Amino acid sequence: QVQLVESGGGSAQAGGSLRLSCAASGFTQNLPCMGWFRQAPGKEREAVAAMHTQRGSTYYVDSVKGRFTISRDNAKNTLYLQMNSLKPDDTAMYYCAAKNDDCLTWGRGWSSRFAYRYWGQGTQVTVSS
Repeated sequence: QVQLVESGGGSAQAGGSLRLSCAASGFTQNLPCMGWFRQAPGKEREAVAAMHTQRGSTYYVDSVKGRFTISRDNAKNTLYLQMNSLKPDDTAMYYCAAKNDDCLTWGRGWSSRFAYRYWGQGTQVTVSS
């Protein structure tokens, strides 16, 4: 079993920054792809970013490219999401997720929430204008 625990959410002004962390524990040896999703009230959960935990390849949704950076410290089993130039539209609950196959698995790619087996409890990010 795998446990994911997010931290680092909070409030920020537009243009500000926050860094989210996701600590993984348990059987983490077979988690080649980990990512961040977000869900705003009344909206579907959407992918934000993902990375291959061994190769280091990263993937981003267009709306955050150039502003957000996903990274991982393998020694600490921790995934990060550095969020800069925040916008009010970034306000959402942010979730860490992990799956047992590659980020580019056909039909189960990094942006599909249905492809992820493990989820954290979420951390709230609120950006005010």
